[in-house]
Amino acid sequence: MSQQSAVSATADNPGQPVSNLETPRALRVPSVTWPMVRDELGETEAVRLRAENAALRARVEALEEALAGRSDGRAPDQDDGAARGAPDGGAPRRTLDGAAPLRLPDGAAQEGAAPGEGAHGAPEWLPTAMPAVIHWRADGTVTRWNEGSERIFGWSASEAVGRKLADLVAADPVSPAAVQAFAFAHAESRFASAASEARTKDGHALSCRWTYAVLRDERGDVREIAAIVDEMSDRRRREQTVHGRYQMLLQLVDNARSSIFVKDIAGRYVFANRAYAQSLQKHVIELIGTGDVESDIIPPEVAALLAAKEREVIAGGQVMQFEEVLPAVDAPLHFFTVKFPIHDERGEPIGLGGIVTEITSLRRAEAERTALQEKIIAAQQAALRELSTPLIPLADRVVAMPLVGAIDGARAELIMETLLAGISSQRAHTAILDITGVRAVDTLVANALTRTARAAQLLGTRVVLTGVRPEVAQTLVTLGVDLAGITTLSTLQSGIAYALRHAGQ
Repeated sequence: MSQQSAVSATADNPGQPVSNLETPRALRVPSVTWPMVRDELGETEAVRLRAENAALRARVEALEEALAGRSDGRAPDQDDGAARGAPDGGAPRRTLDGAAPLRLPDGAAQEGAAPGEGAHGAPEWLPTAMPAVIHWRADGTVTRWNEGSERIFGWSASEAVGRKLADLVAADPVSPAAVQAFAFAHAESRFASAASEARTKDGHALSCRWTYAVLRDERGDVREIAAIVDEMSDRRRREQTVHGRYQMLLQLVDNARSSIFVKDIAGRYVFANRAYAQSLQKHVIELIGTGDVESDIIPPEVAALLAAKEREVIAGGQVMQFEEVLPAVDAPLHFFTVKFPIHDERGEPIGLGGIVTEITSLRRAEAERTALQEKIIAAQQAALRELSTPLIPLADRVVAMPLVGAIDGARAELIMETLLAGISSQRAHTAILDITGVRAVDTLVANALTRTARAAQLLGTRVVLTGVRPEVAQTLVTLGVDLAGITTLSTLQSGIAYALRHAGQ
């Protein structure tokens, strides 16, 4: 697998920064019969969403019970609506079958200490062995020298730190011009490389490759240069190191839950991980050297759309991320896809890499959660409507509606609707509208009250308006509100006494 497909890039081939990622967008394709695809990455998030959905469902049920209890005249349930029967954490995640063990290069020792072993008895070619890492300031003073560096050059950390790098290895691997040219943002984690001759503590000559980055401070000034050093003199050791790192990367991508692949410029697979091959119900080796149409899994019309998207990625030269929706027989399948161009050392595109993660279960859980939230909102709105327009039976055929807060157009319509429905159901002959708690009475409020009163009178009900404070009376007069046929009283108590007195008559 090419090193260009890694997150880090060399200075000669900088690739694209993360900030160039496009906003995800959906790619829809014709409905097809799609093979069973693994959806493991979204399982954890889906389990979490399912647990939240269970809690939301319980809240909906609690609100509905409270509303039903209020309608029946019962006290609201004090249950806080905790989720009942919420699912547990779910079954343990499925894991991929074990990757093949790391194969040792021919001639490599597997047990016991032997020449070529690194610190702690680990063979120096082993990818998990500590690599040689050296940090030094712009003036060449070494600030970090680890055990891997001691293994290659023979100097201990106590001997190396504080001395000039050139005095230790007889080389200045990164020139001031190269340091100045390395102007990448810290977050991009870019690398560059340089080769040089060097010498060990005992004078032995070496050929080394320095994979380095320039670390800068907040002002952008060079803080230090950091490098990973590989010895290139011993061909066998170099091959062992490359082989070990390849095995490590292969196991890494084979155990990834996302589908990972690399195609050449013609759209033929040159690499695919196990998850991708399994999603297509193929062996990995069956994909190598074939295209999407030749693989006989993806229908031609779907392959054409995917190929067009990949050509767009290669032509644009930027990393793109988007959501693909592939309709299947049972239900659409959702995939989050990242595709990126792969360049050679000259920066020319030579292929395309892709990382595809199925998120179908995540999207379904999100849809369920949205539906439950809408039910909660509807139940809460119903509860608020009852609280904002309470209709209270005071005596036989006498009802009262105390109003509190501001009244807008929507609430005015709700007041009229609730009052008329209550008058009809209670066969009320007297209805009290109390506006003691109304913040302000303007033209809208005044018109709403008079229209409600007129509508109630059409049903044969006497309307009593209470809570008319002096400033409210002045406002009603100033607005020229016609209150003919409406009895007005200053307090709710006087209104209740008036209504009961007329109820006896």
